[in-house]
Amino acid sequence: MRVMVLVKATRNSEAGILPGDPRAPAGFDKLLEQMGQFNEELVKAGVMLAADGLHPSSRGKRVRFTGTGGKKTVVDGPFAETGELVAGYWVWQVKSMEEAVEWVRRCPDPMPGEESEIEIRPIYEPEDLGKAFTPELRAQEDRLRAEIERRRP
Repeated sequence: MRVMVLVKATRNSEAGILPGDPRAPAGFDKLLEQMGQFNEELVKAGVMLAADGLHPSSRGKRVRFTGTGGKKTVVDGPFAETGELVAGYWVWQVKSMEEAVEWVRRCPDPMPGEESEIEIRPIYEPEDLGKAFTPELRAQEDRLRAEIERRRP
């Protein structure tokens, strides 16, 4: 099963504080090294498929859909409710949700000096979509994934 592992944003991540920043809390300077070691373990175990950190929401935008009439509104960041924002993510291939939880338990504290949270969410697989995922849609999905793979550097 594939899961998306979401590192929730904190006050410091939303302030754009990175290792080496004088505003960073104690221990934050070792975060890149610790995460690098953890990511190395994930790769060696064949678990990690993708991972990235995200800039603060102040650099982002949201597009709000009205639900009727097709109207879309663009909202500039920053966004409120830091705990609902994402500061980074991994995509993992694991045998079960329990295995994903065990990997997260081994993860270094992603936000030293602050209370933080990591959320794990299963990714929909084709078999989860049932009959609505017709052979035509499956063929389209396969074609698009192949095109994405060809374009990767």
